[in-house]
Amino acid sequence: MIRKFLLPILLILVTIACNFSATPAPTGESSATDASIPFTDTFTPPAPTATQTAPATLTATVTETPPPSETPRPPTETAIPTVPSLKARVTADRLSCRYGPGPEYLYLFALRATANIKLIGRVDADNWNWVLVENQVPCWVNTDFLEIQGDFRSLPVVYPDVAKLPITPYYPRSEVLSAERNNNTNEVSVTWLEVPVSPGDFEDETMFTYIVEVWRCENGQVIFEPLPANLAAVRFIDEPGCSEPSHGRVWVQEKHGYAGPADIPWPEYTNP
Repeated sequence: MIRKFLLPILLILVTIACNFSATPAPTGESSATDASIPFTDTFTPPAPTATQTAPATLTATVTETPPPSETPRPPTETAIPTVPSLKARVTADRLSCRYGPGPEYLYLFALRATANIKLIGRVDADNWNWVLVENQVPCWVNTDFLEIQGDFRSLPVVYPDVAKLPITPYYPRSEVLSAERNNNTNEVSVTWLEVPVSPGDFEDETMFTYIVEVWRCENGQVIFEPLPANLAAVRFIDEPGCSEPSHGRVWVQEKHGYAGPADIPWPEYTNP
């Protein structure tokens, strides 16, 4: 009786099991254990990437546009600070020290080699390298024969306004008769009234009767030049183009000193 009851139950279970194993898998899905889907592709893992970090906050680099610059100007010469004096040493065997700033002025005395001196002034023109020596009677020497502790152009300007030429009581000053310019060549001609000097009042046979001091223009710069003369006339070149006016004066020279000065009425340049 029990066997008749179990047989129908076993038959029902077998039928349900067969129907379950034949049910296909749902579309679009796969099973790793499903032998009907061959796995032929080899999986390649993605290349390792750098550890990603939160992106840094981007800071904009702002380049300021510089303001427009002015047109470059030519460099100007740096001013040399003025000093009251400079020490120097004489290098020539005998160095003439004169009453005026140039080789044709009257002679005072000579300085021996290795003499230590003190310089206290210069001429008001950078081209002229004669300097004033401190002495009971100050006198002028050429810097070419000195070892100077410093730049002589830093000395104070003392000529022509502070340091003066000795004045003679024996002769009158001259008078300028004419001052003419050739505008084509820039040559200036100056004549003055002759003042005869007695031969006994010559310092020596090489002395000049006149010293004509001119501050003339050359290459845009006012330069100082003392022009010696025995005749009552000189010629020189004075170019246009300087920021300061040219000027000059005439001295009569004799062994006791100088008569004058007679100022030169400067002829102006006009376009030819």
